[in-house]
Amino acid sequence: MDKLAINFNQLDEDLKKKIQQFQQIQTNLEYIINQRIQLETRLRETELAVEELEKTGSDEIIYKSIGGIMVKSERDKLLAEKKSQKTSLEMKIKTLKQKEERARGQIENMTKSIQSDLQQQQAM
Repeated sequence: MDKLAINFNQLDEDLKKKIQQFQQIQTNLEYIINQRIQLETRLRETELAVEELEKTGSDEIIYKSIGGIMVKSERDKLLAEKKSQKTSLEMKIKTLKQKEERARGQIENMTKSIQSDLQQQQAM
């Protein structure tokens, strides 16, 4: 059990910096994941709105919510707006997934590197 206890203050400066950088990447990854989840929720809501708008006839009265009030809108115009919003959200999610994948790769590499450095320091 004693081998697992590591005093951060006894580590060399390079290893301390590496651990701090590792923690920053972890924090960044959490932020990216949260952003992706929020955008995926908005995407699902947008997809539902598109589905409902496609079910309605062009002659039906449609309202959209703007800042807490409902405003009359044209179905085709609102449908185009929602489809554009859907495309934009899909692109943003794709970008976040790429960032997430990169961060996970960095974390994996840094974990191996830090473990190796710790083993070398303990051997001394």
